[in-house]
Amino acid sequence: MANIAEGQGRLTHGEFRQFLGYSKGSLTELETELLICRNLNYLSEQEADELLMRCDAVSRLVNGLLQSLKPSVEDSAEKRETRN
Repeated sequence: MANIAEGQGRLTHGEFRQFLGYSKGSLTELETELLICRNLNYLSEQEADELLMRCDAVSRLVNGLLQSLKPSVEDSAEKRETRN
């Protein structure tokens, strides 16, 4: 959440996208830590699976947000026309 909040406070969509990437990296790190916890029996199989499903849901949300910030083909063409 902190990476997403920090990225939202930046000035450009490119910077926001960069921080969303950091957020995805942190989420992957969390998934790895959950697997380690499960393997060391700090979490039951059921607890770990539930948390991993939540991570997957958050990952889909972040991916959707990233896609919404991706410049469209029309936007790129419009920017080129404006410069010419």
